[in-house]
Amino acid sequence: MSRFDLSLYLVLDPMLSEPFGMIETARRAVGGGATMVQLRDKTATTGQMVETGRLLKLALAGTDARLIVNDDVEAALAIGADGVHIGQSDLGVRATRDRIAPEMLLGLSIGSVTEAEALDPTLVDYVGVGPVFPTATKPGHPPAIGIKGLATIIRATHLPAVAIGGIKLDHVSDILATGAKGVAVVSAICGQPDPEVAARALRHEIDRSVT
Repeated sequence: MSRFDLSLYLVLDPMLSEPFGMIETARRAVGGGATMVQLRDKTATTGQMVETGRLLKLALAGTDARLIVNDDVEAALAIGADGVHIGQSDLGVRATRDRIAPEMLLGLSIGSVTEAEALDPTLVDYVGVGPVFPTATKPGHPPAIGIKGLATIIRATHLPAVAIGGIKLDHVSDILATGAKGVAVVSAICGQPDPEVAARALRHEIDRSVT
């Protein structure tokens, strides 16, 4: 698999991204230091995901940021995205890996030690661990695991992990101290007055915490 940087992982939200829109929000966030961009839109059709994803790919061209598509394998393939991220109730790790290109990244959401221990590291490239804190951007999510729960789950897997769920600027240092390779954020960038300024503040805190 090609190299990737989980340190500042933006998960796009179509509602929160207004008034800039998802394309401009992503472009500004990457300008501020975001390293991964995930297209997540639970209300969009595959065709709409492809349309948005192709525009995102153009917007991120010439940067080192990776474009990941949430759940929709067909859209990811049509876009030519760098990878797919799936949850525990989606298509399944083996089936997803079999359908995507060999060089594409596969991320998996986990929220327990049991799920961490069940991973096949030959199929999955990274894990998203959470929710660390309660979050309104994913209704009906499982109970928050907290910083201690995050640390316990990360110890149970050898895969690089990005923490997700209600993460704000003042959480970054504690999260990275658990062994997480990065933070995945939604509202900490989407919907902020200036996504680039918000991303730059997170980037600064990440860099400060790992030096």
